[in-house]
Amino acid sequence: MRRLALLGVLGVVGVALWWRKNPSACPYSQRFWVQAPHPLITRERLRRVLEPTRGERVLEIGPGTGYYTLDMAAWVGPDGEIEIFDIQREMLDHTMRRASEQGAANVNPTEGDARDLPFEDDSFDAVALTTVLGEIPDQEAALREIARVLRPGGRLVVGELAGDPHFVTPGSLERRGAAAGLQVVRRDGPWLGYFARLEGR
Repeated sequence: MRRLALLGVLGVVGVALWWRKNPSACPYSQRFWVQAPHPLITRERLRRVLEPTRGERVLEIGPGTGYYTLDMAAWVGPDGEIEIFDIQREMLDHTMRRASEQGAANVNPTEGDARDLPFEDDSFDAVALTTVLGEIPDQEAALREIARVLRPGGRLVVGELAGDPHFVTPGSLERRGAAAGLQVVRRDGPWLGYFARLEGR
């Protein structure tokens, strides 16, 4: 019995290590992971760090099924805009159905790869990624693209939760952000689950 338990633990560790070395987006068929409650990285904590204001244009990369999207749409108001961006059309379609059901007309979908954002320079007031950065094979390239599309004075908010096989530690985020010209100016939450705010230097 102990041997079976040990083999089970080793199997889980092996799968986690493989996931870390082979980052990829959570498939739509496993969307229950992104729909479950998000301890520590709550909507209230996101709002505190993001500090959204009405009329802003915000890019959400990797919205999943819209756990944060509709709240952000309400925060920026009808004159603001939430651009959701995902590599999976199914996630975008799911979130857009939810937005339509709730009458959120200020949510717009774009499909693509975060390493090559199809947006103009200086086009967003803020960018948000929650448990997404570690899923991108080239995080540095994605952060450079985010820095490019942020307006002067804009901010990037990254949310991370330990237990996610693609978890990005605060130290790693700080180093990768700095390489893209972004500096961590604030962190809310413990190491196990936090939102960090980065701004251009």
